[in-house]
Amino acid sequence: MIAKLVTAALAAMLLGAAAPQATTANPPSPADWTQPTAPFKIAGNVYYVGTKGLASYLIATPKGLILIDATMEANVPAIEANIKALGFKLSDVKILLNNHAHFDHAGGLAMMKRDTGAKLYAMAGDVWALENGKHDSDQNYSGSFTPVKVDRALKDGDNVMLGGVTLTAIATPGHTKGCTTWVMPMAGGHVAVFPGSLTVAGSKLVGNKRYPTIVADFRASFARMATIKGDLILPPHPGLADVLTRTDKDRYAPGLLPKLTADALAAFETEWRRQSAIAS
Repeated sequence: MIAKLVTAALAAMLLGAAAPQATTANPPSPADWTQPTAPFKIAGNVYYVGTKGLASYLIATPKGLILIDATMEANVPAIEANIKALGFKLSDVKILLNNHAHFDHAGGLAMMKRDTGAKLYAMAGDVWALENGKHDSDQNYSGSFTPVKVDRALKDGDNVMLGGVTLTAIATPGHTKGCTTWVMPMAGGHVAVFPGSLTVAGSKLVGNKRYPTIVADFRASFARMATIKGDLILPPHPGLADVLTRTDKDRYAPGLLPKLTADALAAFETEWRRQSAIAS
């Protein structure tokens, strides 16, 4: 089941990885990216407050809330409604984190920051993109969103702490320059991993002038991801880990992250060979 799920989700996420020559604006969004879904407790202090196709994760602590991703700007009202439906106040959100600086995950950060008063922490490699509202790589679509001010620029291995909860920022660039995997120890010996995206997503792998190290970064990130241990896998696209339908019985899946990584690596190498053949 996991193999079928990963294949379908990766296909939806590639956003035209077999890139046309013309550059377009933000690509049409799949319908489920803006389809509201009821919030729910995933496990422990982690809640789902996103849409059917784009994840937004809420982490509760005694000192306030941490929100990972605000998805698209159009989704912010639904995410805010989900936070309230869980019994929290928007002012309880103290820290905003981002998986990576693409329009579908970072587009709502400016509005969410304004509405909550939270501080935004992001990997240094994505600060320019976030603060300029532009994708920082050569792609087959321009990629733009509302700019947002970053309050704290993070480096690989930095910890974000609130109310006894610690999330470690692991640099896994390639998808963007500052793509970030978040790792959070939980009660009972479990470890939640919010993996950075590893798909090509329309990026130019050969001759990328805005991001010349993209191929080396991707390959280093695949290797890095293979070393990360965790059993609660919560990606930015929930379909990759069946987040919305996985039952408590199979919520913890230590073999899922290696599977996601291996499949993404295979897809990357196929796309790199395709683009290399065209360029030669």
